[in-house]
Amino acid sequence: MKIDELLKRLENIKTDEDERREIAEYIAQKLGVDNSIRYYHYIITKDRKIYNTSSYKELLKSNEISPNDAYVYVKNDYFTGYDPIRYFYPFLIDRYFLPHAYLSKLGLESKFYRIAPATELRYVSMVVRFLNAKRAVVEVANIDDVAINTNLPRMVRDISTKQIDDDVAEIIASQLVSQKLFAGHEYYKALVILYKYYENRDTSLAKDVAAIIHAYNQIFRPYRTEYDLKSKQIIASFERKLF
Repeated sequence: MKIDELLKRLENIKTDEDERREIAEYIAQKLGVDNSIRYYHYIITKDRKIYNTSSYKELLKSNEISPNDAYVYVKNDYFTGYDPIRYFYPFLIDRYFLPHAYLSKLGLESKFYRIAPATELRYVSMVVRFLNAKRAVVEVANIDDVAINTNLPRMVRDISTKQIDDDVAEIIASQLVSQKLFAGHEYYKALVILYKYYENRDTSLAKDVAAIIHAYNQIFRPYRTEYDLKSKQIIASFERKLF
């Protein structure tokens, strides 16, 4: 192959960061609507169609789509006031989100939780719409990287049934948050530190907060998009970097 042909091919190959950026901006524009508060969980397929999980399950049953079509697992949340955790660290607002997404990627299902076979999932995304401020934030992460960084494969290795009940999902979520992943702090302890720092302005926690932020960025390596709900314009779009 000639050098110029090889360079042209390489130029057309999307990096993981490129794809996360495209997905984050696409989700912001599609789901970042302040009156869209009916559904909370979505699956985006490879052809970029967006289904709430109930519709997705029905389409699976009718064989209109395949578990191999799934690509992004999304939680679409909203808040009327302001919450610094939801704004700055959206992946921390729901301890069930990652277990549900990862169990879906494994091809499992549940009647009670938002778990449905989605074997080709590549990304997870959290969307939070701040209705009063007319702003939305979107973060997108690679599900395989996050699963490894949070030890999810170890937690699910003994699952031997395709149908997941609420007890199993609860156990996995509890194991996940009990780990000291955030600079030596468990999930809830890290949340307490962050809230004290942002809401109580406890500057004595600055070093702890910096370490937690570093851990957050290291675990999720998210691509972040901030979106103006009123003007329907992207305000900022960037990958959260380690420091």
